[in-house]
Amino acid sequence: MKKAGLSILLVSLLAACASQKPKEAPTAEAAQPAAAAAPQAAVVADPLNDPNSTLAKRSVYYPFDVSVVQDADKPLLQAHAKYLSEHPDRKVRLEGNCDERGSTEYNIGLGQRRADGVKKVLVLDGANASQLTTISYGEEKPKATGHNEDSWKQNRRTDLNYSAN
Repeated sequence: MKKAGLSILLVSLLAACASQKPKEAPTAEAAQPAAAAAPQAAVVADPLNDPNSTLAKRSVYYPFDVSVVQDADKPLLQAHAKYLSEHPDRKVRLEGNCDERGSTEYNIGLGQRRADGVKKVLVLDGANASQLTTISYGEEKPKATGHNEDSWKQNRRTDLNYSAN
């Protein structure tokens, strides 16, 4: 009889372990069907911050002693002008730069002509002149510090510097 009692006790324990727990009442969140979830608004990234966008390029380069925007850079400026016309709250500082050759005074003037030339192209392509300011740094803000043609090419430029909103 002891064996029978022990067997019943073991079967009871096994049955207790195998039984399912009672289901909890669903919460308000769980009671809603998944399809009724609120749709997520599509997040539109600003193309100005997209490294793969044309707008990520923000410098226009020049040959030696030239202030006229080159034909190769006009599509870039057209893209920036279109962006500015579609975002009238955005502002850009156009920073004219030169290589180290030439006097300080000459380079300040050349850098200003470069910045003013970019401004003219942007306005002609749809940007508002009130969105644009120009400044010349002459040779004072080089991208490259070498004293050779490779460095000078990088320093003969106008940078488009967007201000934060």
